[in-house]
Amino acid sequence: MIELRGITVSYGPLVAVAPLDLRVPGGTLVAITGPAGAGKTSLLTAIAGGVRRDGEVLVDGTAVRSHVEAVDAGIVLVPQGNGLARILSAVENIALPLAALGRAGRPDLRTEDPGATAQAMLDRVGLAESGNHLVEELSGGQQQRVAVARGLALQGTVLLADESTSELDSANRAHVLGLLRAEAERGAVVLFASNDLEAADECDAHAGIDEGHLTWLRPLS
Repeated sequence: MIELRGITVSYGPLVAVAPLDLRVPGGTLVAITGPAGAGKTSLLTAIAGGVRRDGEVLVDGTAVRSHVEAVDAGIVLVPQGNGLARILSAVENIALPLAALGRAGRPDLRTEDPGATAQAMLDRVGLAESGNHLVEELSGGQQQRVAVARGLALQGTVLLADESTSELDSANRAHVLGLLRAEAERGAVVLFASNDLEAADECDAHAGIDEGHLTWLRPLS
């Protein structure tokens, strides 16, 4: 369960996210759509503790006040732009954060072979042969799938996917949506920010955001 109470994000005089409340139970895939600059990225980044915000974020009733607490609570962000290290290979981009979090705030991620786990996640997104390729050797769509694979590897309680299908063809888009659905079926809260209304139709609920204001277009049942 994730609950937002009065979340607001401002950049100086610009209000990117107006005060909003949101409550989403585990096992739910929710689409958040809106035009560029509407506040989708600011909202997801605020939930992950990556930008200053007002209001409260609670995961299973526990307050999350910082990025470190978000990590400890199992909030995982697949960022817009992918956030991959270009000097590392696809496998390394997954294995290194997996190993680091396993040593730090997420003991449930500890594994003797993070590289094997990373390769298994690449297999899930259809990149079995690309593990040793540097990020700069991959297409934009392949990079996007590596970022999704990293998000899957981190087994979040809350998975925030920011435009994670924007550069994919129809087949890979459907495949990634299926993986997000599987995360929800595992019990995670999945918030999927997108401009793809067809993809939103495949989610359990659909909220729209414009000028920082969130409204339900298809509420949770």
